[in-house]
Amino acid sequence: MLVYCDSVILMYFFDHTGPLNVSATDRLAALAAAKDGIAVSDLVRLEYRVKPLKNCDNLKLTLFDAFCGRPDVEVVPITTAVFDRATVIRAANNFKLADSLHLAAAVEAGCDRFLTNDKRLLSFTGIPVEVLM
Repeated sequence: MLVYCDSVILMYFFDHTGPLNVSATDRLAALAAAKDGIAVSDLVRLEYRVKPLKNCDNLKLTLFDAFCGRPDVEVVPITTAVFDRATVIRAANNFKLADSLHLAAAVEAGCDRFLTNDKRLLSFTGIPVEVLM
């Protein structure tokens, strides 16, 4: 199974403490244990890297870049087809631009699931959406 992780999942994993960090850590560990793949896009990379860059936090950047370079992590491209699909998704669902791009990237990459914490995305039917609790 290939699971696309919304940016916030990795933010919880790398940056937060408390229940959301535990949930993200447990879910990513379960994916690894099942030998499932993790998909991210360069949009995930962009959204995650902003805060560490602002804070000159080279350690977090290094850890995140290492995560994205793992063999079980696939960085999926944001192509013209992704933008075209995102346009349709946004028009049909009134989702935000970034959410539409994330969903489109996941669908175009053939992902089996989309992992997020955004309950609004549960209404999307193009891919199973899993909301992290």
